[in-house]
Amino acid sequence: RLMAELPKFDDEDLKSYGDEEEELALSPPAALMSLLATQELLLENVLECIPVGEFCVIQPLSDEFCLILGYLLTWKLILAFFKAASSQLRVLYSLYLRRSKSLNKLLYHLFRLMPENPVLSGPATEVPSKDTKTFFTEDLHLNVK
Repeated sequence: RLMAELPKFDDEDLKSYGDEEEELALSPPAALMSLLATQELLLENVLECIPVGEFCVIQPLSDEFCLILGYLLTWKLILAFFKAASSQLRVLYSLYLRRSKSLNKLLYHLFRLMPENPVLSGPATEVPSKDTKTFFTEDLHLNVK
């Protein structure tokens, strides 16, 4: 809920920037970006031996699983923040993420973590049909206990 309120503060400050020669880049919340930078370093250490295009199997509830889940949830907060921002702010935030290489790192990590076959487990069917459920066609409900 809080992430949707934060861009309003940057929107007010945007008017004071004026027209400057240098292309501006505005950071999303510093605490969130600091956490993301730390998680990127740790995740790079976990996934360093896996080339992009290969996939990695992470055991549920392991330390690596918790790290990856935290990283992905951090990105979920960043995307919620982006969604609430005006189009002018989105441009500035995206420039910051591009310059910090965070978007590139996200894609590298996602392509290493994405399963080879994203079919949801369920009743075994021998022949894939049109109605095969995948992680991309179904809503995922996470119940954290």
